[in-house]
Amino acid sequence: MIKILVTGVAGFIGFHAAQKLLALGFQVVGIDNLNTYYDIQLKIDRLKELGISRNSEDFIRQVETQSGKHPSFSFLQQDIVHREQMFSLFEKHKFDVVIHLAAQAGVRYSLEKPEEYIQANVVGFANVLEASRKHKVGKLLYASSSSVYGNKKEGPFKESDQVDEPYSMYAATKKSNELMAFTYSHLYQMDIIGLRFFTVYGPWGRPDMAAFLFTNAILNSKPIQVFNYGDLWRDFTFVDDIVKAIAALVNKESIKRRHEIFNIGNGHPVKLLDFISTLEGVLQTKANLKLMPMQDGDVHQTFASTAKLQSFIDFSPEVNIQEGLQRFADWYKSYY
Repeated sequence: MIKILVTGVAGFIGFHAAQKLLALGFQVVGIDNLNTYYDIQLKIDRLKELGISRNSEDFIRQVETQSGKHPSFSFLQQDIVHREQMFSLFEKHKFDVVIHLAAQAGVRYSLEKPEEYIQANVVGFANVLEASRKHKVGKLLYASSSSVYGNKKEGPFKESDQVDEPYSMYAATKKSNELMAFTYSHLYQMDIIGLRFFTVYGPWGRPDMAAFLFTNAILNSKPIQVFNYGDLWRDFTFVDDIVKAIAALVNKESIKRRHEIFNIGNGHPVKLLDFISTLEGVLQTKANLKLMPMQDGDVHQTFASTAKLQSFIDFSPEVNIQEGLQRFADWYKSYY
């Protein structure tokens, strides 16, 4: 059985990736530092969905805990910035594949706490790369971001475009990850794939993302902050499409020991005001909009070209914004 490490497994995409991989019959070890960037209870409840008891003494004592729901899943509370702990984990498990999704997320927060992004996203990634090299991991997939494209005016954004003008510290750390991965792949003949995610949303999503923020505000009769007076476009991508692509890349034969980067997006940008209008229809409640100027670190649009990924794994997104927001809203109402 192929053994896969998923870092950031209590996070939004990591949780869904683990679910998908377990359903496909892989053995999965998940790690997460369970930081308090957003509500830790949401992270714990994701783990509970994966069969990790929130009351487990093993969970509290930070030792590896087996899932009661998925015999092929275990969880360890561990931080990727702790180098020796990471090396010990890799030595113990001899992973075939690593899916690196742990990171300090959030564009706006990176303006306030840039040092946290350096530690988690640069130092942490260096530890993952070195542990993967030392222990001869067969394939490494890691999360990059559409933010590396900066404030690009025309789309669709292609992997071959220049990405030398990041608009936030978050974007700068993701660009650095791509450079580090290329170097490791070149020097040590490692099979490494970078994934530029485009505005991911869906059930169990992060509270700082648009779908969550807007739904919470609408249902609680609070105003929605709409930046750049609503003139923003985002390539909203449903999380099921993201993890479908991740699973296909895990199953794909070797890329012949080189570094590749792929966009994973919907390929159909939606204007923010239209996104809100669709959400109003799903929730059957009008939003109270508070139009505001552009925020530092924000970009005008994101727009993925997925042609490269489609040619590699026959990828095409399946969930449109109407269906995706309906599924998110159903989860939100059920959870809260």
